[in-house]
Amino acid sequence: MASLIARPSSRLPSALLSQCARTTIPKTATPFLRRSFATPTTEKDQPRLRLGSLAPNFKAKTTQGDIDFHEWIGDKWAILFSHPADFTPVCTTELGAFAKLKGEFDKRGVKLIGLSANDLTSHSKWISDINDISNTTLSFPIIADPNRHIAWTYDMVDAQDTTNVDQKGIAFTIRSVFVIDPAKKIRLTMMYPASAGRNTAEVLRVVDALQTGDGKGVTTPIDWVPGEDVIVPPTVGTEDARKKFGDVREIRPYLRFTNVGK
Repeated sequence: MASLIARPSSRLPSALLSQCARTTIPKTATPFLRRSFATPTTEKDQPRLRLGSLAPNFKAKTTQGDIDFHEWIGDKWAILFSHPADFTPVCTTELGAFAKLKGEFDKRGVKLIGLSANDLTSHSKWISDINDISNTTLSFPIIADPNRHIAWTYDMVDAQDTTNVDQKGIAFTIRSVFVIDPAKKIRLTMMYPASAGRNTAEVLRVVDALQTGDGKGVTTPIDWVPGEDVIVPPTVGTEDARKKFGDVREIRPYLRFTNVGK
């Protein structure tokens, strides 16, 4: 019985064989990111950063002097957030907003530090613009990362197309947010394209959620803000939860609410 599946020919036409013979493949090919973005290191050297990973340490020049990042954090929480470049419109509005909220972050024991891919001279001039435009006083440091070394280490670079590079061929920095705890562990990340501004109130809210979860042993539901009900973790039995928290409202055996105040 004839097969219903056509078998490919075991022989190629001589013209095609001749063409294949003339086609050569380079023994070594430059990785796509290296070829397109002229990044300062290789993908092999780039740490795999996950929630719970130790935040990579680095030394850097900032608008408030040289720092060792881990030493600068000390026993505080930290928020590291990046910007594509100085004197860009979205970044200017963001830094002005973070500057106005710095007092709220201070109350929570959180240190702010920005990063932009320009040098300190440019940063200093830009800060004057930010203060004037937003009617504020920016008082946290901004890291100078003109060669994107720190941005590359933290995977803050854009690979969405081959045109999003500067005149040196180095990939622009995207809008990244890293929330880092006193143990220097990455607890939360947010990644935005260069075209979309961040929400500073959301950054503050997630800090509240993380600190409440750590301090009270709870989890937080959608859109939670301090003072609203929190969730009893599945690992805690209902009776144990009532002993610990008092009133516990059970919606389902796996969904139980309580309140731990602000």
